[in-house]
Amino acid sequence: MAAMQALIEMVIGLIALLAAVALSQFGVDLSPTKKSDGEIHRVEKKCGDAPSTHIQVNAPASC
Repeated sequence: MAAMQALIEMVIGLIALLAAVALSQFGVDLSPTKKSDGEIHRVEKKCGDAPSTHIQVNAPASC
């Protein structure tokens, strides 16, 4: 009885493997993907005639 159950589980595993291979041919990925942190976009701010702001930072010479 245990040998029959092992055979059935092996056949089910083989069918699942074949299904995954067939789906991967069409670009379907069954493995979970990592969640991305999102995309970072640079946005150019158009202020017209507004003066630009400059920040000056003086670091110690030991840095």
